[in-house]
Amino acid sequence: MSIPKILVIPGSLRARSYNARLAALAAKELTLADADVTRISLADYPLPIYDADLAEKSGPPDNALKLKRLMSAHQGVLIASPEYNASITPLIKNTIDWISVVRERGEAPLAAYQHRVFALVGASPGSSGAMQSLLALRQVLAVGCRALVLAEQVAVANADQAFDEMDALKDTRAAGQLKLVVRKLIDTARLLAVGRSPL
Repeated sequence: MSIPKILVIPGSLRARSYNARLAALAAKELTLADADVTRISLADYPLPIYDADLAEKSGPPDNALKLKRLMSAHQGVLIASPEYNASITPLIKNTIDWISVVRERGEAPLAAYQHRVFALVGASPGSSGAMQSLLALRQVLAVGCRALVLAEQVAVANADQAFDEMDALKDTRAAGQLKLVVRKLIDTARLLAVGRSPL
């Protein structure tokens, strides 16, 4: 049975970010479930604000190309999405927008978002658990980028109290939902990899 490669992306750069902690926990669960996990920080891939004129004049920035190639090398992507004003962070949107315009020789538009599966998780100090952010991110990926996004997701409410001293989720329901999303992501990524393998 093939071991799927999963990319984990926290959507926040804040120190001790709830979503960075959730991403780290998801990466741990993915590893325990026998996935080959790469967890990154977008701080290592700084990008200017998306500018179509800039992209047309000088091409996408090097970090957009690096992120696009990194995403393309994985069968699954998990994004931990904070919630800003009932939507996704500018960091996540800007990253998605830049990756969406990267096209290498012979590639179709939005190539990095095709033939892989996306899973969404989010944590917020509020009672909705970043649910509005996850809805907005789902629309951007599924509608805007034509990506396959799992129906299952994790929304961790009251995030300031949600983690124990080992950074595990205290709430057994949320912890169980994360395990479900991890398993679904791995299973779907594995199916997609099999579907693309040569006969």
